Amino acid sequence: MHIDLSDQTVLVTGASRGIGAAIARRLGGAGARVAVHYGRGREAAEALAHSLGNGAQAFGADLADPETCAALWSEIEGRFGRIDALVNNAGIAVESALDKPMGEWLGDWETTMAVNLTATAILSRLAIAHFMTRDGGRIVNIASRAAFRGDQPDYLAYAASKAGVVALTRSIARGFGKAGVKAFILAPGFTRTEMAQAFIDQYGEDYAVSDLALSRLTEPDDIAPMAAFLLSGLADHATGSTIDLNAGSYVR
Repeated sequence: MHIDLSDQTVLVTGASRGIGAAIARRLGGAGARVAVHYGRGREAAEALAHSLGNGAQAFGADLADPETCAALWSEIEGRFGRIDALVNNAGIAVESALDKPMGEWLGDWETTMAVNLTATAILSRLAIAHFMTRDGGRIVNIASRAAFRGDQPDYLAYAASKAGVVALTRSIARGFGKAGVKAFILAPGFTRTEMAQAFIDQYGEDYAVSDLALSRLTEPDDIAPMAAFLLSGLADHATGSTIDLNAGSYVR
């Protein structure tokens, strides 16, 4: 199956590394012009944008700041003139034990929600408004298996934020479909990324693989093709759906 995205401009958040970078490479390989968002990895994002071609550019923004989220969208829209699709991939997983002082624990919770859920909501809101002035558009939001099966006690905020992403995306799909807006959820399991490396270093890769149905850990490149497929228009009647990509570690 050949996927051609040469007529699309796509914003991918958190695209300087990991799953976001893999998605950006896959979209660029299909011809899309990619807005490569980064938080701190400027050099990596700029190098990736240069390698993608098709007019790709890197854009920096701290997604924990609502005003910066809005400024990011405005900058890209002003630079490119249009945005056809949005991939909300950026996310954080802050380890926060319940026996932390309340102020510290609450700070971890709020930071996690700001990046994982609020930024996703702001950018989705701006995307919907933009898409409704055109012929519609597509949103792919990266959630997690944790949204459905839960997570470890130190990651309550992460699981809760990703569950919010699921509800947000379903509501977008149901509420704006007739206006041409399609929205999808990808729910990866444990994936080999820099964000996951601390867990691997602490517990070992064998432990991370132990509950998988497959014999190897999921890689970012295992996630990226599905994002490209959903943005292709070939699966629009799956709007509102969740695609599980967790190597069988959670089967619904």
